[in-house]
Amino acid sequence: MDWVRIGLVGKPNVGKSTFFSAATLAKVDIANYPFCTIEPNVGVAFVAARLDCPCKDIRVKLEAEGRIEAVKEDDPRKGSLCEPRTGSCVGHRRLVPCFLVDIAGLVPGASEGRGRGNAFLADLANCNALIQVVDAAGSTDLEGNPQGLNQPSELARARVNEEIEFLGHELDAWIAGLLLDGWSRGVRRVQAEGDKGLVSFIHERLTGLGATLQSVSLAYDAFFSEQSDLGSPWDWNSDVIAALAVHLRTALFPIHIAANKFDVAPNDVLDGVAANGVIIPCMADVELGLRRADAANLIAYVPGENDFQFSDQSSLNEAQMKALNHMKERLKTNQGTGVARVLDTVLFDELDHIVVYPVQDEARWTDGDGKVLPDAFVVPSGIQAKALAFKVHTDLGNGFIRGVDGRSRRVVGSDHELQDGDVLKIHAKS
Repeated sequence: MDWVRIGLVGKPNVGKSTFFSAATLAKVDIANYPFCTIEPNVGVAFVAARLDCPCKDIRVKLEAEGRIEAVKEDDPRKGSLCEPRTGSCVGHRRLVPCFLVDIAGLVPGASEGRGRGNAFLADLANCNALIQVVDAAGSTDLEGNPQGLNQPSELARARVNEEIEFLGHELDAWIAGLLLDGWSRGVRRVQAEGDKGLVSFIHERLTGLGATLQSVSLAYDAFFSEQSDLGSPWDWNSDVIAALAVHLRTALFPIHIAANKFDVAPNDVLDGVAANGVIIPCMADVELGLRRADAANLIAYVPGENDFQFSDQSSLNEAQMKALNHMKERLKTNQGTGVARVLDTVLFDELDHIVVYPVQDEARWTDGDGKVLPDAFVVPSGIQAKALAFKVHTDLGNGFIRGVDGRSRRVVGSDHELQDGDVLKIHAKS
């Protein structure tokens, strides 16, 4: 099963490492996963599925039939009956995993090899989506040097825009460099095949960045609609190719913004700030503090919520109480820390993914060992039954016969499109 990879990028001192630590600190077990194979800069972030885990349906049915007691107040899992192989489920809130990649090396000239150079750019290319952590308070310059808090709105906003544009410019230069390398070969195809040949050439050059013919065609058309008197492609200079690269970057790399340090930023700092992805305020330091306090059983905190409960105030010293009360106030004022919201929005809205549950027994919703709903797969919306079978196991895909909807018990074919929260039994040749 290929997990979604979300890249985290940002200049120094914006809170990128804090965001990474907060998002990957979770009180859940990961079984059957060889952590030794995860690169040092890759962590596992858990995101709550948007729909209740199907184990809620099982509980409702069993309770109605009198085969199980109602949920007790002291039930640590608050009624959940499933047995997740990866992640957790409490109160039917199913946590599903994705990889979070902490991409280091964003410096001026990365596209020319400065800093980590090509390694930095390769990390970007291997991600399904990018989140850029920016300093919404404007408390650092472009190099990450501290400039102090309480910056004027206009200055803070200018610095946020500068950060966003900075990453865009590096990606533009990188893509332009890929196009220029071999451009003479590409324009020969124009002479033979017309615009279709040039689009094919660009697609081939950018395939490693996740480019598709459709995305390249759309970017190419948008570029042409803004230009006039371009002349023949073999006469284009580097400035024209750089302009084309901007359109290609926008199509290939939507950059979602985590506006960090928002609690100490001017109220209107994000007014007029533009990006080609979503912009979400966040407070990574508060999220990290709350998750650590939760892990230490000092509080009960659910990521994404705008409040938490103290577990035992008598066990806290004065400094801990003061710090937690301060975070409680910031949490309520800002309606959450924003960290969980960023990941949720990117995974489910921007990448358009859903959560589905493959099982071996369509009646009891169990696997071969009798475990209830052990697997929750994060997959592209509209995925078909046979494509899901391949994600579960290659043999299931190759031998696919039919699927059975776990709720309706209806037999479905290979082209059946799955919906969010579906439970599916896959029948295949052994």
